[in-house]
Amino acid sequence: MGIVSDRTAQSPGEAMTLKIACAVSWAVSWAVSWAVALAFATSIQAASAQDIERFYAGRKLSVMIGHQVGTGFDLYGRVLARHMGRFIPGNPTLVPENMIGAAGFAAANWTYNVAAKDGSVIAHFAHTALFEPLLGKGAGRFDAAKFTFIGNMDAVVGVCGVWDHAGITRFDELLTREILVGAAGAGTSGPLTQFATAVRRLLGAKLKVIQGYKGSAEIKLALARGELQGVCGIPISTLKTEWKDDWSSGRFKILLQLGRDRDPDLAGIPSVYDYAKTPEDRQVFDLIFGTQAIGRPFVAPPGLPAERAAALRAAFVAMTKDEKFLAEAQKLSLDVSPSTGESVQEFVTRIYASPKAVVDRAKDALRLD
Repeated sequence: MGIVSDRTAQSPGEAMTLKIACAVSWAVSWAVSWAVALAFATSIQAASAQDIERFYAGRKLSVMIGHQVGTGFDLYGRVLARHMGRFIPGNPTLVPENMIGAAGFAAANWTYNVAAKDGSVIAHFAHTALFEPLLGKGAGRFDAAKFTFIGNMDAVVGVCGVWDHAGITRFDELLTREILVGAAGAGTSGPLTQFATAVRRLLGAKLKVIQGYKGSAEIKLALARGELQGVCGIPISTLKTEWKDDWSSGRFKILLQLGRDRDPDLAGIPSVYDYAKTPEDRQVFDLIFGTQAIGRPFVAPPGLPAERAAALRAAFVAMTKDEKFLAEAQKLSLDVSPSTGESVQEFVTRIYASPKAVVDRAKDALRLD
């Protein structure tokens, strides 16, 4: 038996009216739900912002610099410490400290394994330390991709050069004549060690690496005293600051630039990429020299609360656009070509995904023995 209803059939007009009423009711319901959700999200964001401000208000935030006082890393770390606090909710005081050891590697290990994971510590050290677990002997006690990257202050361009007493004017002379070049720390993690070793193995330059110096300031003194003849991997930004007089006077002469892109200030100076003969050569060079794209990284420990990591990243971006910060950077002759923490995180992850054959060649090029 069929179902019997005492309701009379709807006319087409009545059916349409009912459909419109239902649609309007649904739209109103959806709009109200969205408004409630938006209001809830906004209240959560406001509460989160208040939590961040309460955490940082009156707090001292440590900026751990993994290099000697007076080096380029020290200058960048200290200028950040003077300005970034203005853009963090609660306006904490940023206090720079120096942890010298293994060309920034000690600071990298400390930041990952020891430093507080609450957003109260930022570290600044050589980018090469980040890739030691990939390209070195595995002494890195960290997973580089798990650092909380706050941002990168500058894309570094390193150079190889000599002091005037070396009597060398062209890079090709180093293919037949050995010189002593200085490097900070020990092991393979430092940029001066890595780049000098790579130029020796990949290009055939006769560079004997002398390690153990505390930083570029000590290396410059050793060059002036005649203990060393050259250095390989020193950033252009360092030459524009601490080594400015030595470069402009001709006491220090640049022979080779190590950046993927040619520096406009180094017209006529050959690039390491001029010596790449195959596509794989270029990939190897990218793995060793191309990482200078994040040459002035600022990182925090892994596992930071997401809202504090976001606040620090936002503060870094705001600082790099600030007129007062940029004016001081210009006064100190510091190059500023920043990149966000998110882009640095992606860059590091991509480098660690490099083909094994390329990684193996790069590791071989960085061997000290």
